[in-house]
Amino acid sequence: MKSSQLVAIIHRLEAMQEDATDNEEQTRRFEKDGAERGLVTYDPKTETYELEALANHQKFEFDDIDLIAMEIYDLLDD
Repeated sequence: MKSSQLVAIIHRLEAMQEDATDNEEQTRRFEKDGAERGLVTYDPKTETYELEALANHQKFEFDDIDLIAMEIYDLLDD
């Protein structure tokens, strides 16, 4: 059975929360087949994630880890 991409995405997002111990924003790039698809920034002060879809530079803000994980999954699945 193939491992879950959604679980892997959630683990990366949780790692961003854990790495933000000094109140500095954390940024991660999400890519598929070597092409960057999205840029995620976690702000520990507001406990929110911002997702920038690199194809059209749209930005979305989330305060729920499940919602951003699903959005990243959709972004990578296109």
